[in-house]
Amino acid sequence: MNAVKIIKELHFKAIRSSGAGGQHVNKTSSQIELTFDLENSNSLSDKEKELLKVKLASRLTKENLLILSCQETRSQHRNKNIAIQRFLELLKTNLIRPKKRKATKPSKASIKRKAENKKRISVKKVLRKKPKLD
Repeated sequence: MNAVKIIKELHFKAIRSSGAGGQHVNKTSSQIELTFDLENSNSLSDKEKELLKVKLASRLTKENLLILSCQETRSQHRNKNIAIQRFLELLKTNLIRPKKRKATKPSKASIKRKAENKKRISVKKVLRKKPKLD
């Protein structure tokens, strides 16, 4: 994953922010909407694209676009930098492949402990029964 190439493929759109800020909010477009076209990206390999499609399925649109928005600050430039950082962090965390699980068998000592515990519980339950009067 080459971060510089990926950042060049991002598209940004400035939108008017909602929330507090008074008159400033009404006249400036400080919210940033970051869009990344996963399908047509040249900086990601096919394996990386498939992995991201699976892991980010709930965040992708039908056209495989990833959309992030940021309106934390009143500055458009700071919002843009925050959105880029979030996007790169999202890619890094979702491109990590989980380690394959190695099958192991229980140790002899644990098998023995389990059998002894099972026998102890069995004896305890047998002692709860009413005695037979023959």
